[in-house]
Amino acid sequence: MEGLVLLAVIGGVLGFGLLMLAIVFMRYGAKWFQAFMSGADVSMWSLVGMDFRQVDIATMLATKIKAAQAGLDISHGGVSTTRLEAHYLAGGSVVNVVQAIIAAHRAGIDLDFDRAAAIDLAGRDVVDAVRTSVLPKVIDCPDPRRSGKTTLSAIARNGVELRVRARVTVRTNLEQLIGGATEETIIARVGESIISSIGSSDTHLQVLENPDRISKAVLARGLDAHTAFQIVSIDIADIDVGENIGARLQADQAEADTRVARAEAERRRAEAVAVEQENKAKVAANRAQVVLAEAAVPRAMADAFRKGRLEVAPQDGYADPGTTA
Repeated sequence: MEGLVLLAVIGGVLGFGLLMLAIVFMRYGAKWFQAFMSGADVSMWSLVGMDFRQVDIATMLATKIKAAQAGLDISHGGVSTTRLEAHYLAGGSVVNVVQAIIAAHRAGIDLDFDRAAAIDLAGRDVVDAVRTSVLPKVIDCPDPRRSGKTTLSAIARNGVELRVRARVTVRTNLEQLIGGATEETIIARVGESIISSIGSSDTHLQVLENPDRISKAVLARGLDAHTAFQIVSIDIADIDVGENIGARLQADQAEADTRVARAEAERRRAEAVAVEQENKAKVAANRAQVVLAEAAVPRAMADAFRKGRLEVAPQDGYADPGTTA
């Protein structure tokens, strides 16, 4: 009796196990068979685990098959199922990562899964980075979309303004893509160097006669250091002659000097007029004193008459009758 019970239990367990296997095979059998026929190396239990971990099985399976068909290393050290799941659960795009690795593999660029995943998780478009590394792109300096300006304004030593538009050809530097500066830094550095190079030119004619002189000088400065790009070339696309800033400044300075000289002359004239008026006042004061002195003479004579102190001076040969010889 106990043996029959044991057999029943074993049979029940085996039946339940077979039932579960049948359910698993019915649910994941087609997908596993697709992966098996494609050489994607995805086990049945991996598919079950993906379902429990809420991983998109269709995306993972298509990505793994694409990697296998492209000849990538899909072992544990390469584009493995575990790594793809981990990147998916981290919020990355497994499709972009595998597509970028395939493109890099075809172009002979060394790009492993870890670096591609890190670039993707950093928020960079890893597919575009590989594409730009293979096919360099051209960026405008300045970029009208970012700055709203179409040209750079630079002034040579002779004071003539030049309006310059440059085109910078860059390719992605995958080794410095993480943590490297972006296009804005490249544009700013190139613009600053162009303005500095033109500013160090003696005349604007030197720049107009030989524009590539500026390009070579800027390119030799290593402006792509610590950036996510490598500068391939810098081309001066357009140069226009602007205003003669130096002449305008000189004219403004001359006008300012003229105004200062006029103000100084007016000040001196006003001082001269003031001095003249002071002298006239002194003359009038002196005349008043003379008039006062002249008016005091009759008063003194009258006073002398009253006091008997007025004497007539004797003339030569005339004797005063009141005197004796």
